[in-house]
Amino acid sequence: MGYKLDNHIRTSLCTDALAMAIKNRKYPTKKLIHHSDRGLQYCNPKYTEFAENNGITMSMTEKYDPYENAIAERINRTLKYEYGLKQIIKNTDITQEITKQAVYIYNNFRTHFSLGLRKPAEVHLNPNIKYKSYRRNNVNLPELTI
Repeated sequence: MGYKLDNHIRTSLCTDALAMAIKNRKYPTKKLIHHSDRGLQYCNPKYTEFAENNGITMSMTEKYDPYENAIAERINRTLKYEYGLKQIIKNTDITQEITKQAVYIYNNFRTHFSLGLRKPAEVHLNPNIKYKSYRRNNVNLPELTI
């Protein structure tokens, strides 16, 4: 996972977060789909070109509807309410450190029912672990239209 925080919402923020995710990939040969809402940063040609130049297929919601991006919205909610990121913190450095710690705890210590009460990092690092997937298994990646 990649993330980046700052006191602006320019496209470079999203590009930096995606670069972090690319750098930290454990399985770089597997196909990757980046799903997002239709935020201006994600629709920006600089961002989509960066993603596509790194072999990432872009996927976006049809319209802005939080239910179409439910997994990301759920993670954001968890980070905000369980790890204190909903509060306003005026110091960017402190916010970045709190976010870094929250993401680390979420991935390495928080168990998930959908993962059989395992942690995300544990499942990610062991591809033999079976977990409940909510995606349809009959999706053929080459036939996706974006």
